[in-house]
Amino acid sequence: MTVKVRFAPSPTGKLHVGNVRTALANWLYARAHNGRFVLRIDDTDLERSTAEYEGGIQTDLTWLGMSWDEKGNQSARFPIYQEAVERLKAQGRLYPAYETGEELERRRRLALAQHKPPIYDRAALRLSNAERKALEADGRRPHWRFKLDGKRVHWNDLVRGRSEVDTASMSDPVLIREDGAFLYTLPSVADDVDMAITHVIRGEDHVTNTGAQIEVFEALGAKPPQFAHMPLLVGADGEALSKRLGSLSIEQLREAGFEPMAVLSHLGKIGTSDALEIASDLDALAVTFDFGKMGRAPARYDSADLERLNAAALHAMPYAVAQPRLAERGADLGEAFWLAIRANLTLFDGVATWVRVISGPVDVIREDPDFLLEAARHLPEPLDASSWSAWTNAIKATTGRKGKALFLPLRQALTGLDHGPEMGPLLPLIGREAALARLEGRAG
Repeated sequence: MTVKVRFAPSPTGKLHVGNVRTALANWLYARAHNGRFVLRIDDTDLERSTAEYEGGIQTDLTWLGMSWDEKGNQSARFPIYQEAVERLKAQGRLYPAYETGEELERRRRLALAQHKPPIYDRAALRLSNAERKALEADGRRPHWRFKLDGKRVHWNDLVRGRSEVDTASMSDPVLIREDGAFLYTLPSVADDVDMAITHVIRGEDHVTNTGAQIEVFEALGAKPPQFAHMPLLVGADGEALSKRLGSLSIEQLREAGFEPMAVLSHLGKIGTSDALEIASDLDALAVTFDFGKMGRAPARYDSADLERLNAAALHAMPYAVAQPRLAERGADLGEAFWLAIRANLTLFDGVATWVRVISGPVDVIREDPDFLLEAARHLPEPLDASSWSAWTNAIKATTGRKGKALFLPLRQALTGLDHGPEMGPLLPLIGREAALARLEGRAG
């Protein structure tokens, strides 16, 4: 069997970290098993779906490096869904119901008041043909419900283990609205059958739906796929993440300057027994991907962890990889510059700070001018990687200063900052003339 999975976003908004975690699990599972990854755009909601959002989904996945083997749009597959509808009607599994939303709500409240489960009572199945015609003559348009078997549906979940749902405790799901629009379940199942999807990997908020969906698969004469329901994401505080929170959209993360592999490593490892470390590439993530490593507790999404991983990605980035991006920003001061400053970056755009330190102007800090003038007298010529050590030793010998009292004033005068990369490789990049000017207070 060739593993075939699908990621099925709706183009009604931007991809957020929860969406991409699901997409990533599908992508990694397919790659780990030499399978196929399908991008299926669930755009049956023609009013809310837009080409702009669909394009954004593809842009985000491409930026992350998650290519797809097949792509399809549900809006182009209505004939397949209609065929499934006719088959279910012929079996008596799809039936018309005429209750309004208000009527259903009244029944639900009555059931709760009577301490009964608030599930649909299948009143529509007791209507005669004459009663149906009378309702339609009054302008009622039916919605269509799938008649559940009312049994315990079992499956072996790849994350949760042996799982079951008692469909007797559920309302018959609505598959088609009054206006004829298909709801999620029917197109999803029909597509999974038609596309030969072998594994459905998604969040655990779909567990209850799985019982009904398995019955729909069986009614269509298809073997259900295997299921994997992952714990949902929560924030660092344990509260549920809002799916619409803009700061957690992939577009926002990209614009903020996060590296794709930092985002992927974060989403691929949280909630698992693996260490939260940066991966070299997607293939390396796929090698270690295993549902058996997933815990049952919600996975905690902490932006501080993402920042740490992003920094790790930059600290290990070779100059050859960084060079085009440096050049694009007018910040390519050579390999020595990149190697000197990369360990102090959290986001790539931080290079601008160190370009200013090297090229000026710099608002230097000169709290002890006499000490700095004395230091200037000992500045070696020419400067190289060993100059900082020799220079500070000479200053120490003549002034008696050491430790922070020696190093901090020099760093502040040369860079305008009290922290940063090691000064050994930084000093020759600044250059002797600029260093003297800053020490003597002649220029920034």
